Amino acid sequence: MEKKINIKAGNVEAEAVLNDSPTAKKIWEALPIEARANTWGDEIYFDIPVKAPLEKTAQELVEVGDLGYWPTGHAFCIFFGPTPMSRGNEVRPASAVNLIGRVSGDAKVFKKVPEGAKIQIEKA
Repeated sequence: MEKKINIKAGNVEAEAVLNDSPTAKKIWEALPIEARANTWGDEIYFDIPVKAPLEKTAQELVEVGDLGYWPTGHAFCIFFGPTPMSRGNEVRPASAVNLIGRVSGDAKVFKKVPEGAKIQIEKA
């Protein structure tokens, strides 16, 4: 079964799909989640009530549109472009993240989300 989620952040709304990783399953079970956006370059991240370890498949580089979980900060991450750690056009989290899914459409819409905006994630 595909795990579709809706992400509402400020005035932006997007659909995404969670993968079958252990971390994504924990997040699915914790939905709905509400938080406030923190921005770091072209990344939005926010604390969620999920604790998960770094998985063997964790990535230090991700793609535009990837959703990640950052174990260090118990944070859900939405990647939509370069971060302050990136070299050139790469998309580099602060440290390795567990990949948990992907935004279904154009993830660059998240550029319009200001720091501190309300974020809601729920099952679609």
